[in-house]
Order: sequence, then C-alpha cells, then structure tokens
Amino acid sequence: MQTTLETLGQLERRLHVAVPKAQIEEEIQRRLVELTKTAKVPGFRPGKVPLKMVAQQYGPKVRSDVISDTVQASLSDALRDQNLRVAGFPRIEPRQDLAEDQFGFSAVFEIYPEIKLGDLSTVTITRPVAEVTAEDVDRTIEILRKQRARYEPVARPARAGDRAIVDFTGTIEGVEFPGGQARDFTITLGQGKMLPGIEDALEGMSAGESKSFDLMFPTDYHGKEVAGRQAHFVLTLKSLSEPQLPQVDQEFAKSLGIANGSLDELRSDIAANLTVELRRKVEARLKEQAVKALLATTQLVVPKTLVELEAKNLYERTMSELRNRSVKTEELGLEVEAFWPQAEERVAFSLILNELVRTQQLHARPEQIRMLVEESAQSFEQPESVIRWHYEDPSRLNEYEVRAVERNVIEWVLQRAKVEDQPTPFLALMEPAA
Repeated sequence: MQTTLETLGQLERRLHVAVPKAQIEEEIQRRLVELTKTAKVPGFRPGKVPLKMVAQQYGPKVRSDVISDTVQASLSDALRDQNLRVAGFPRIEPRQDLAEDQFGFSAVFEIYPEIKLGDLSTVTITRPVAEVTAEDVDRTIEILRKQRARYEPVARPARAGDRAIVDFTGTIEGVEFPGGQARDFTITLGQGKMLPGIEDALEGMSAGESKSFDLMFPTDYHGKEVAGRQAHFVLTLKSLSEPQLPQVDQEFAKSLGIANGSLDELRSDIAANLTVELRRKVEARLKEQAVKALLATTQLVVPKTLVELEAKNLYERTMSELRNRSVKTEELGLEVEAFWPQAEERVAFSLILNELVRTQQLHARPEQIRMLVEESAQSFEQPESVIRWHYEDPSRLNEYEVRAVERNVIEWVLQRAKVEDQPTPFLALMEPAA
C-alpha cells in the first residue's frame, strides 16, 4: 500500500491511497471459492457448483464488497500509520492518476485540532449563594394548592383566576381563517396563554354573554397567514367557574405522598426538594460561566465537519419537538444554518471538555455517579427501586456520568478562576434567565 498526505487547510487533509489490483483480484477469487461451498444453484448439490457459475452469479456483488472493504481497511491502516485522528466522516474520491496495475482513492477529511488551554486566573466567576427559607416553602405549598384546585360555577363577572368555557369565531375581511374558531374552549384568565385581546374581552363578562371585538395579530405571530393583520372576533362566554383551593391539612399532606399526614414532614420534604433544585440552579449558573470562560481562554480551531453534524442534529431535534407540539414547521422558515453558532459553541466545549478529562484526569468516579442517581431517585416514592433499575443496565447511567464529568470540569475551573460569592434570593435563581 502506498500513501501520500496532502495538507489543504488548518485542519483539512487529503490522503491518497493506492493498492495493487492483484491484491483485490486475489481476494475476489478467494471469496468466490468460499462461496462454492455454500452457493445454491438449481441442478447442483451444495458444494458442487462450478466456480465459473458462482462467478457469473455472484461475481459483481463480491467485487463490490471487496472494493468497499479494501477502501475501509486500507484507509484505517493509512490513518493509523500517519497517526491521524479524523473528525467526522471522510469524503472518498476516486483516483484517475494511477498505473494500470494499481487501484486507489483519495480521502478528504478534517483532523481533530490541537487544544491550548488558557490562563483562567484572569477570569471572574460569580457564585450565587442562596438558601431555602420558610417563605419559599409557603410559596411552594400555595402553588401545590393551586395545582389541586377544584372549580365551582359562579354567577358574577369574570376576573383573573377564573376558568371560562367559551365559543369564538374569528374572521378577516369577513372570511373565517384556520385556527380562528373554537367550541367549548377552556381559558384560565391571567395565565397569558391566549392573545391579550381575548383575555381583555373576557374580563367583566358573565356566563351567557357575547361580545364582538377587533384584534390585531402581532407581526411576529407564528401563523404567517394572519400575522400583522386585524381580525374580528365574536366571543360567547358559556360558563364561568372559580378555583376552590384545598385546605392545608392532613388530607392535603397525604395527597402529596406523606402517609401519616404530618404537615411538618410535608414542609420538610418540600424544603429538601427545593434544596436539591436550588443546588441544580446554582450548578447551572456556574456551568454557564465556566463554559464561557473556557471558550474565551482556549485556543483551538473547530472542525467544520463536526459543527455541520451538530447543527443538523439540533435542527432535526428542534423540528421534531415543534411538530410534536402541532406547530406547522413549514411556516417557520427555519434552516440548518440558523443553528450553526450554537452548534459551533457546543462542539468547541465538547472538545475542550474531552481534553480536560484526558489531561487532567477528570473522569467520573463511581461514587459520584451513585450520588447523582440517589439524588434523582429521591423524588420518587420508592427510591431504592429506582436506583436498582438504573444499575440493571449500564447504559442508563450515561446521563449521570456526563453530569459527573461536567461537575468535575466546573470544579477544575473554579479552582483556577477568581470566584466571588454573591448573595442571591431563592426566587431570583428559580426564575428563567432573561
């Protein structure tokens, strides 16, 4: 086998490979001989089919298989001999510049970059410091009460918090449009799930009343056929009910999994769950800053091949999620290119993370994985069963291994950066980032 390596760019390479055609012909012949032992041809017993007939029937496929296998094997050998780590998948090109007795191809690919970690001592990371208070537990209990509310009919004007059953019909220039009509549709006032104009129209209405009003769709509305246009709606409030919250008593505690109905135990459980959630939020803030610090201080060239693959994966995953939510994805105009910046950052961090794990020995330890599994299992009624289930199949531990590695990397960054503790209210950490 003859190989020649050509440098096309910072990471891009072209590897030329040539092997003797006699080697290929020899392998083809060997496989055909093997086939004579098992080939089935009418009129011949197994193992008695003439080689010529086997070659006529199976020759083209055998030749194709041998050539494919030769390309894969010779490429693997050549990459190993050249000590090259390929990023993504090589593009195979035929060669026309060879002697008659040679078979060859060229493989174009990118290699993994050299990664130079930078100085993190100049980076400042803010670490939120928060605790779960009695007020946070009270607030959570109120949320749980609202989630278990019963709705009772009321005979009064609608107000925030009420549940309304409505019929409505929308038209644009006198013509109904898709999605603009509904019957027995449920709206909870104040949740903000409907266009503001519809909830505004419901305010003050009583069951049995109807109202007509105009509504301007936002220019960035997901339905392109109505975006930026004015519609006329006719709305009928069929029934109205208000929430009745359960009392915070033993029955309420039992409904939340406290078998003895103890309110003190309920509050303790809620505080423990909030503490776990708080820890995760703090970790997320630290991870976000650690990632930015590593990306800003590390020198590397990101392989375009890997970014392209990651952008495609992000695009397909996003489109699938949108379709599952009944969004008409064809109207969004999303293209793979829109995910390129996010993909480039994700690939860069993945390369840096792998380099840190390799050079700094930041692999996940079994006790770390076990701790994460146990932490996750505490939210279930039978934690031990959940833990056993995870350890029955090692693949179920992959997610926890990744999280443990990320924790190790974050800790490694914190040990080298300047860390400033910042007192932060619990609610400020729980709110989504702006």
